[in-house]
Amino acid sequence: MPGIKVHPNDSFDEAYRKFKKQTDRNLVVTETRARQYFEPMTEIRKKQKISARKKMLKRLYMLRRYESRL
Repeated sequence: MPGIKVHPNDSFDEAYRKFKKQTDRNLVVTETRARQYFEPMTEIRKKQKISARKKMLKRLYMLRRYESRL
């Protein structure tokens, strides 16, 4: 769990900003959203397939875009 040390001269806004940055780095919010509901293995695999396809298509798009500039 993320935690920060607050110095006596820090304002609340600075401390809150530091805390939010740490939670974003540790992916706390995304993990809690993912664990909020039970997800069967089939759903997880389906999402992984979709994300792999998106990643591949993005790479292909970038490669074609790069080749068209040459």
